[in-house]
This record gives sequence, C-alpha cells and structure tokens, in this order.
Amino acid sequence: MKRLRAACLWTAAVPVVMCALVGCVERIAKIETRPPGALVIVNDEEVGVSPVKFAFTWYGDYDVILRKPGYETLKTHYRVDAPWYQWPPLDVVSETLIPVMIRDEHTLPPFELQPTQTPTVEEVVQRATELRDQALFEGE
Repeated sequence: MKRLRAACLWTAAVPVVMCALVGCVERIAKIETRPPGALVIVNDEEVGVSPVKFAFTWYGDYDVILRKPGYETLKTHYRVDAPWYQWPPLDVVSETLIPVMIRDEHTLPPFELQPTQTPTVEEVVQRATELRDQALFEGE
C-alpha cells in the first residue's frame, strides 16, 4: 500500500515539476527619442515616456506615435522581426521544452523629433485671407 501511495505521489509530482521547468520567451522593445521625454504610444496604447522599455506579445508591424510639447507629433511604424528560434516549429521547442527564460530584446533606432514651426503673423494673415477669399468664391 505504501508503494502504491509513493508511486501515485511521484506520478502526480512529475508533471508539476515538468511544468515548473518549462521555459518561455520574454519579448522586450526599447524606444528612444531625440530629445528624450516624448510620450510613446504603441498600437493606441501609452507605454511610457522615452526612453522606455515595454513588453510585447507578437512579432510584426507596430504603429508608433511620439508626442512632446514644442515638437511635431511623429506618427510612424516599425516592424519587429522574429529571431530564428521563434519561427514555427522551432518556437514550440524554445517556448515549452527549454527550461530557461529566453529574453528577446529589440532596440529600435532612435526617433528624431522636429521642433514645432511657429508661423509668423504675416503667414497667418495670408492664410486667413486665402481661406476667406475661397469661402466667398464658393458662396457665389
């Protein structure tokens, strides 16, 4: 009876230990801006202020929006390519059978933010005159 109980205990313990030894992949992306301090929005989700590191789930295209007072808003995208060990069917092995945490860190090239161009008073007046004349012409 004791042997049966010990066998049952080992039978139950082995899957638990195997699950504890299963590895996984931690995917991290790092975004820097010049100058630093821009709000970083990735796929419509705020991830922080640059320089910032954040976790991502899948490889592929990401929409990136960068905002900083006094600078033009930058809307762009960046493609994160999978490393060789994340290609199917190798990804099954790297995520389930290797008993360590694999860290996949991507540093995106720094994004250059351009200062906001403030128009002169003459430019604003000229544009207002053009819009008024256009509205008057369309109204005739």
